[in-house]
Amino acid sequence: MSDLEQTQGEPKQEERSLGLACHLLALAGLVVPFGNILGPLIMWLVKKDDSAFVDDQGKEALNFNITISIAGFIAFLLMFVVIGGLLLPIIGIFWLIMTIIAAVKANGGERYRYPLTIRLIK
Repeated sequence: MSDLEQTQGEPKQEERSLGLACHLLALAGLVVPFGNILGPLIMWLVKKDDSAFVDDQGKEALNFNITISIAGFIAFLLMFVVIGGLLLPIIGIFWLIMTIIAAVKANGGERYRYPLTIRLIK
C-alpha cells in the first residue's frame, strides 16, 4: 500500500476501476462454467500485490462467489425434494443484484462487504 493511500484512505481511480472489475468479472459465470469464481480469482491473483484496495475487493468478490456456488449446489441437490426449484432462482437473483451493488460501491471507492458470505480467503 502506498503512503498516499494509507494517509488518505481513498483509492485512486485506477484502483477503483480494478475493484469494479473484480466484482463484474463474476458475471463471466453467465457464459463460462465456474466463470463466477475464475473471473475474480484471475483478477485478484494478477493485481493483489499492486493495491491493497484491489486485494481486499478481489478477496471479497471471490469469497462471495464461492459462497454462492456452494448455495447453488445445495439448492440443486434440494431440487429432488422440490424446494431447490424455488431456491435456485432466488439465489441467482440475489447473486446478480449483490454483484452489481458491489461493483458500484467499489467504483465509488468503498470497501464493500457482501452479506451472507463465508469468508474462506482472509
